[in-house]
Amino acid sequence: MGLNGTPRVNPWYSAKADKGWIQMIPRDIASYLKNLSFKYPVVTLTGPRQSGKTTLVRHLFDDKPYVNMEHIETRQYAQSDPIGFLNRYSDGAVIDEIQRAPDLLSYIQVIVDEQQKNGMFILTGSSQFKLMANLSQSLAGRSALLCLLPFSIHELQARYSELDYVDYIYRGFYPRIYDHDLTPTTALSDYFETYVERDIRQLSRIQNLMLFQKFVRLCAGRIGQLLNTANLANDIGVSHTTIREWISLLQTSYILFLLEPYHGNIRKRLVKSPKLYFYDVGFASFLLGIENRSQIETHPLRGNLFENLALMEVLKYRYNRGLKHNLSFYRDSNGNEIDIFFSIAQHLLPIEVKSGETITNSFFNNFKNVSKVISKFPYGKALIYGGDRYDVQDNTQILNIHHIHPYLSGIEKQ
Repeated sequence: MGLNGTPRVNPWYSAKADKGWIQMIPRDIASYLKNLSFKYPVVTLTGPRQSGKTTLVRHLFDDKPYVNMEHIETRQYAQSDPIGFLNRYSDGAVIDEIQRAPDLLSYIQVIVDEQQKNGMFILTGSSQFKLMANLSQSLAGRSALLCLLPFSIHELQARYSELDYVDYIYRGFYPRIYDHDLTPTTALSDYFETYVERDIRQLSRIQNLMLFQKFVRLCAGRIGQLLNTANLANDIGVSHTTIREWISLLQTSYILFLLEPYHGNIRKRLVKSPKLYFYDVGFASFLLGIENRSQIETHPLRGNLFENLALMEVLKYRYNRGLKHNLSFYRDSNGNEIDIFFSIAQHLLPIEVKSGETITNSFFNNFKNVSKVISKFPYGKALIYGGDRYDVQDNTQILNIHHIHPYLSGIEKQ
């Protein structure tokens, strides 16, 4: 049964047990991923664990053999005899979690250089910095790189049109929660434990895992705020260096997203610290101890969570079209700020985010303040809020979270 009690209907393809596929909602990135396989010998898809990478590549490239580097025997074979291992896949393959056997990339480089064929290898990985460093060394210019995050609102709308922003903040967007009707609190708790036990132990030798878990939860309590490593270090009782290392780990494994401040050539003192967000807002809600949607409606961080939700929807719009993120925020020394700057060529689209469902004049104050510093916004301004309006007020496009994708698509076509 679906989330609303109705039978599930798969809008894309039937499950195939022999391939290990599950029912799947169409992913916006699919066409870009497929098209790049005709232009590059290697395509690499990164993203968090359980974001749907394996399901997607096995569906799109079902004619290729599939190899999972999480399997110990497979990984040991690939590491001990890489040439013999890859000789089994002379026409290419889908190789999952390639960061577990990074030395293979050098051997793949030799194969694709000799074969001169596009679309040979489809690689996936869930550790962005480590994987990208190895790619830049071995497959520079030979691999297209895409990032698949958990579901976007745009992807879920067709099947789950009854969900509102509170549902999304509570549930988050990991596909398993939707595919199997899992209770978000239980599913995200399991995800956290698995992440700490597996990914963190692979990426770093953290001595005190309980202290690290406390750190992750404290980060959730600072969602949407400027990153203050000194404050975190004092609260946990570790050094600034340790905090920076842990922040890097959370970024590497697609848990934490740092939005960098805008640094344009303007006569204002701008903040230098990034703002702290989570790639999945539902995971942040779980870390805050939220166990049902009613707790969100009265939570003191509801506005911050809503801001995280909107920011990630904008980011997914970019990533799902095969583009890098072009986002920043504005804050000057006087406290004037804009939640999101969306860059379009040399211009900026300012976006404010408010969780309230009643539009007030105060919603537009930050636009007025920043307009004194940056006079021209040729693509207009946008306000994402918690209500249902879609119209223009004070030369600002008003929209809700369900309008983000079509709105940005229309803006970029101008």
